[in-house]
Amino acid sequence: MLDIAIVEGVRTPFAKAFGVLASVPAQELGVCATQALFDRAGIRPDQVDQVIFGNAAVPPEAANVARVIALLAGVPHDRIAHTVHRNCASGMEAITSAAHAIQLGESTTVVAGGTESMSQIPFLFNHEATDVFLQLSRTKNLWQRLATFLRFRPRHFRPVIAIKLGLTDPVSGLMMGETAEVLAAEFGIGRAEQDEFALESHRRAVAATKEGRLAEEIAPTKAAATGEQVKADVGPRPDLTLQALEKLRPYFKRGGTVTVGNSCSITDGAAVVLLMPGEKARAEGKKPLGYLRAYNYAGCDPRRMGLGPIFATSKLLERTGLTLKQIELIEMNEAFAAQVIANERAFASREFAQKELGRSESLGELNPARLNVNGGAIALGHPIGATGTRLVITLLKEMHRRGLRRGMATLCVGGGQGAALLLETE
Repeated sequence: MLDIAIVEGVRTPFAKAFGVLASVPAQELGVCATQALFDRAGIRPDQVDQVIFGNAAVPPEAANVARVIALLAGVPHDRIAHTVHRNCASGMEAITSAAHAIQLGESTTVVAGGTESMSQIPFLFNHEATDVFLQLSRTKNLWQRLATFLRFRPRHFRPVIAIKLGLTDPVSGLMMGETAEVLAAEFGIGRAEQDEFALESHRRAVAATKEGRLAEEIAPTKAAATGEQVKADVGPRPDLTLQALEKLRPYFKRGGTVTVGNSCSITDGAAVVLLMPGEKARAEGKKPLGYLRAYNYAGCDPRRMGLGPIFATSKLLERTGLTLKQIELIEMNEAFAAQVIANERAFASREFAQKELGRSESLGELNPARLNVNGGAIALGHPIGATGTRLVITLLKEMHRRGLRRGMATLCVGGGQGAALLLETE
């Protein structure tokens, strides 16, 4: 088992894209979370050895966004920083990369997290239009410019939506929502079941917000356009009803079951944690949120990318010798209701275990009362680079509230992968 202390964790509010945080770039979201982390953890920026951030849609103006965040947050310029990208697991990749650095003795105090401004993912020109623009930049006189400019056609100004490209797997050719439809068909998951799951996600998130549980992990963030302090997640809907969800049309497939209501929303946000060797944290008298004990990544068919959690969990349990019953609390990212429900059925299926996992028995039942108890991404949103870190923070803080020892954070990854982290408290 690893002995990596997660000393403290904090995040910005998660806000639906093109809303209150739309004008805040990914690097500024990361800076807000990082500076709040320094305050809560009681450390100075010059005590940090390394900064690692996950990010999926690289900001053109901040290519190595981790380095930009580190410098803007006050970390000295002689410290190192790098950005990692594993699609939806980027925020977990940052944490496990930090664990690598600590294990190898490269660093002893590492800031790791994830950030994403999905609002600011740009529109692109197509290749044909790009060629004309490039030729225009090379013209040397007015007549050449005019002749080149006359080559433009209306189709050249139809934007390529980068976020749509990013959410489409180039190997299977399916958008992420279409992969959820694949799982809904494979596991016989109906529309009503998905809508009910989505409604429960909102109910739990609304309750956690009202009771102040989510506020414990959130640092207020200024909306650049208005200057207002955003203090809570913009996503959970106290007024949502099953009837409202039922009115939504299938979004990804005609006659399908996956809608915008039973899917996660496009979201802006950042999350970050402070990691140290467990021995160092204890020697300094710190009281960590918890410890990273083990982790696993796994691959699967990109068409069934939503099943990533069961493949990663199977490997994690095999590595640690634990059983699912010994894990007391679980955070699983809710990319889609169909995806979580499919995992619930696969976890409980002996046939799936024998055919897909090489096990004689199923992994076991996922207890709904111990899964995503404060709601999930269907209500809170899924800023791709940040979600993996958010799951870890939410899980550890809830484990403390409940006096639990062992938990797991897991998610599916676009492109056909899964990640699972085993976490413990004192």
